[in-house]
Amino acid sequence: MENFKSFGWKLAEMQGAKLYFLDAQPMPDMIHAGAFDLGGMLAALSAKIKQMGAVRIVFDALDIVLALLPDAPARHVEMNRLHQWLLDHHMTALITAKAGGDDTSSAGQQFGFMQFMVDCSVVLNHRVDQGVSQRNLRVQKYRGSSFNEDESPFVIGKSGFDVALARSLGRADAKVTNERVSSGVERLDTMLDGGYYRGACVLLTGFPGTAKTTLSGAFAEACCLRGERTVFVSFDSDGTEVVRNLTSVGIRLARFVESGCLRMVSGRTFTGSAETMLVHIKTLAKEHEARCVVIDPVSALAKAGNELTAHAVAERLIDWFKGEGMTLVCTSLLDEISTEGLSSTPLQISTLADTWIHLNYLVQAGERNRGISIIKSRGTAHSNQVRELILSKEGVTVADIYTAGGEVLMGTMRWQKESAERLANEVAEVSAKLKRVSLDAEQAVLEVRAKSLKTELIAKKVEKDLLIRTTAVRKREMSGGRARMRELRGADIAVPAKLAKP
Repeated sequence: MENFKSFGWKLAEMQGAKLYFLDAQPMPDMIHAGAFDLGGMLAALSAKIKQMGAVRIVFDALDIVLALLPDAPARHVEMNRLHQWLLDHHMTALITAKAGGDDTSSAGQQFGFMQFMVDCSVVLNHRVDQGVSQRNLRVQKYRGSSFNEDESPFVIGKSGFDVALARSLGRADAKVTNERVSSGVERLDTMLDGGYYRGACVLLTGFPGTAKTTLSGAFAEACCLRGERTVFVSFDSDGTEVVRNLTSVGIRLARFVESGCLRMVSGRTFTGSAETMLVHIKTLAKEHEARCVVIDPVSALAKAGNELTAHAVAERLIDWFKGEGMTLVCTSLLDEISTEGLSSTPLQISTLADTWIHLNYLVQAGERNRGISIIKSRGTAHSNQVRELILSKEGVTVADIYTAGGEVLMGTMRWQKESAERLANEVAEVSAKLKRVSLDAEQAVLEVRAKSLKTELIAKKVEKDLLIRTTAVRKREMSGGRARMRELRGADIAVPAKLAKP
């Protein structure tokens, strides 16, 4: 009972009406003389069952008593007696027995006859794989019920047995939503058409120093600013170091740690297998009532056991967070600085993530600059362009890269190229303004000349009309004058024929 307190089980409070313990272990100084059987113990238990009205019974380490019997036939007889006793009393029984040696099959050899009596047989084993402790459970038989025949890892934690369960056929799907949550970087939200989906798994991959932790911290800060409780698990550094380091890029998490909204946890304190780490992380998330969780990096699980086991743990980790509706951001470290091989990641979790963001370096002109790109983002439109990730004391920003002659420019070269382009644009703009002024002046001169020519044309037309009128008047006057002069002179007047003299 004292040991069970560590699991939160208050068995001492249940003793009496609900629970009864019988200490049946043989005394160290006991001497075996003559024959014996289980009849006396079963008789005492019958009386206690009747008194309590019990319906369940546990025989822990029954093999110790069976080992006192002289031979296998005697053990068979006593097991048959126990089996019949359980049937007669309609009891649900749990019987434990130790396996001999490290081979789990030896349990079947030593107590094989028990397999035919029990309705359900479960084998527990504990082995060391690549220096990491691993406990597993396997159901050998279960009458009248379907069951998973494969080994399932389990961990003994604060609440007792925690058996790893994969998603089974027929289980309800996780609830999905169209709600978006900010990544903490405004331009990245734009690239993702509004941010991450609520309850999604986001994977950040990259080489050391590509700002995976920085983007994780920006996400954690954005969550806390919305008032959402968050857990940040760091396997690379202590929580205090992460808080201090992120301050240099304008991400201030200390205030949220002090308020209790953010819980920083160092993954270095986790010991044991990847399965144990999974239980620790799940427990932390539930205790903190977290809406968002950061694991930096999740690839650390691969160091706790073989890769196959770690992959199964990562798969269950993501599945559990989805089922709980928590938004998970995890980072994964890439070992080699190469642009190739992005089709897979450590633990093969890139296929499980909803959004995969990759960070890389571009070394150019003696500078190492960071690039960011979205490899995939399920269910949402997203940018397919590589952008430059810029870190400064003002915060994290994402800038467009500059492409010149098919070459991608970042950092100082991008700045110089953009400056030269801005200067060229300014010169072109000034030149254009000067040209417009010159053209305006020429246009004004031409307009004045056009007005002058128009005035001159009008004057010429007036002069021409006046000349025509003057000429016509003069012509009429001259014609009339000559006629009058002839009339006055009389010489030019014709004499009628009848008045003419012979």
